[in-house]
Amino acid sequence: MVTIRLTRISREGKAVRGCLQADGQEIATLENADYIIPVGIYEIRVTYSPRFKRMLPMVMQVPGRSGIRFHRGTKPEHSKGCILVSAALEQELTAKWLALQASNEPIKITIEYEN
Repeated sequence: MVTIRLTRISREGKAVRGCLQADGQEIATLENADYIIPVGIYEIRVTYSPRFKRMLPMVMQVPGRSGIRFHRGTKPEHSKGCILVSAALEQELTAKWLALQASNEPIKITIEYEN
């Protein structure tokens, strides 16, 4: 099993900035404070997004929510619960996690706040 970690570091208005630790990388993230995912451990699956018309990582079994994905974006308004990353990193993460998924390797994400 592959475990990645999203640590929420700061909040500025509606912007929640974080750091995703995955594959030895530290990746800047952005979330919308009005729609953030509860702290916890979730499975990630790469599936086709009808909204974005491409394969994207999806955070599974978020209580009371569906369609929560990792995708590109630069402003909190670009997210209604999704985790935003740069366009290049969206493609890289999708490719890496799709390859893991194809080999039946479960992917889990731990979401937490910085202490």
